[in-house]
Amino acid sequence: MIGAQMFVDEAKINVQAGNGGAGCKSFRREAHVPKGGPDGGDGGRGGNVVLEADQAISTLLDFHYKRHFKAERGTHGMGAARAGATGEDLVLHVPVGTIARDSETGDLMADLSHHGQKVVVARGGRGGRGNRQFVTPTRRAPAFAELGEPAEERWIELELKLLADAALVGFPSVGKSSLIARMSAARPKIADYPFTTLVPNLGVVDSGEHSFVVADVPGLIEGASEGVGLGHAFLRHIERTALILHVVDLSGSYEGRDPVADLGIINAELAAHAAELAERPQIVVGNKVDIPGADIASRDVAAWCEEHERAYFAVSAATGEGIDSMIRAVAAQVYEMRELSAAAEPRYEGVFVYEPSTERSISVERVGADEYLVHGGAIERMVIMTDMANEEGVAFLQRRLARAGVEAALLSAGARDGDTVTIGPVSFDFETVGRGEDEDE
Repeated sequence: MIGAQMFVDEAKINVQAGNGGAGCKSFRREAHVPKGGPDGGDGGRGGNVVLEADQAISTLLDFHYKRHFKAERGTHGMGAARAGATGEDLVLHVPVGTIARDSETGDLMADLSHHGQKVVVARGGRGGRGNRQFVTPTRRAPAFAELGEPAEERWIELELKLLADAALVGFPSVGKSSLIARMSAARPKIADYPFTTLVPNLGVVDSGEHSFVVADVPGLIEGASEGVGLGHAFLRHIERTALILHVVDLSGSYEGRDPVADLGIINAELAAHAAELAERPQIVVGNKVDIPGADIASRDVAAWCEEHERAYFAVSAATGEGIDSMIRAVAAQVYEMRELSAAAEPRYEGVFVYEPSTERSISVERVGADEYLVHGGAIERMVIMTDMANEEGVAFLQRRLARAGVEAALLSAGARDGDTVTIGPVSFDFETVGRGEDEDE
C-alpha cells in the first residue's frame, strides 16, 4: 500500500471540460404585442480545466488516487433573452516544476515553473447561440438555435522536476543525506547502506544575507543514464538545478571506491542523460574527511579539481568540519546566478490556453469512389453544434462551412454534388451552396 507521504513525480490523468449549454429557440409572446420577435437566450459556456502551480504542494500524489477530472457544464439558454449560466472552472493544483504533455500527441502543453502560473488544458465548450442571434435584415424570424459546443477531453501526462538552486549528486552512501541534514533543517532518513534515500529531499540553507534550496537526489550508479537502477527517475530532478554539488566519499568506506574514479563515472552519466548537464556549474564536495586516511584521497580529489577547474571543499557531515565555508561559497554562486537570470526571466501574467496545432486546420480524406472525410477540430464542433433535424439550421451550417473553406477543400479533392461527406458524427450529401451573403457570424 502507498503511504500518505509517498513522493510521486509522474501521473497520467484524464481531464474533461464542461460542455456548453444549448441556445434557446423562442419567440416573444406578450399581450398587446402582436409581432413579438425571436428572444431565445444563449447557452452558458462550459467550465475549463486549469492547472495551477502551487508552491505549497510537493508531490503529484493526489493524482495517483484520482485520475478523472471534469469541469461543470454550462446551462441552457431560456426565453426572454435569458442566457444560461457559465460552468465553473475546475482548477487542479500541481507542484511548481510540473510539466504537462498531451498524452496522444506528446506535445508540451505547459512548463509550470513559477508559483501561480496557470494553463488551460481542456477548454469548456461555447454556449450555443439563441435564435435572436441569427436575425438579419433578410431573416427576421429565425426558427433555429445552436446546440452547445462539446468540451475538450484529453489524457495528459504530468511530470515533476524538482526546482532547487543546487543538487547533491553522487554514488550511494557517500553521505548526501547527512550533508543536507547538516546544511539545512531537512531531516532525511539516514543509514550506512546504499539507496537509503529513495525519494528526493529538499532543504533550505540559510547563509546570512542569502539562502538557497538544496536537493538531495537519490544515489546514482553507473548506467543510470540508460535506466539502470532508478536512473531516469533520479536524473530528471537534476535538470532544473543551477548548480551541482558533486559529493564523493574520501574514506572509500563503501566497497573501497576510488573518489577520483567516481567523479569521472558520475560526470559521464550526467552528460549521457543531458549534454547540458556536463556544462552545468559544479562544486566538488569531499565528504568524510574526518576518517583516518581520508587526507590522502582528498589531495587526489583536489588535484583533479584543479586540473578540471572545479571548486573543491573537503568536509565532514558528521563533525561539521568545512561545512560553513562550503555553504558560503554555494550561497555566493547561487546568488550570482540568480542575478544573471533574473533579467532574462519571462513574466507570467494571465492564463495560457493550450491549443492543439490541428485546431484550425482543415483536411479532406477520400475514402471511396464518392466518399470523403473532413477533419478539423473547429469544423467538427461547428457540425456538432447544429440541430440536424432543423432544415433552416442545416442550411445555415452549409453556408458556414462554405465560408470556412470546407466546400473549396472538397472541390479540390474531387468531390461532386451528391457525394457522401462525413464531418465528425454526421454524414450528408455534398451540395455546393456558395459562400452566402446574408449571414452574420
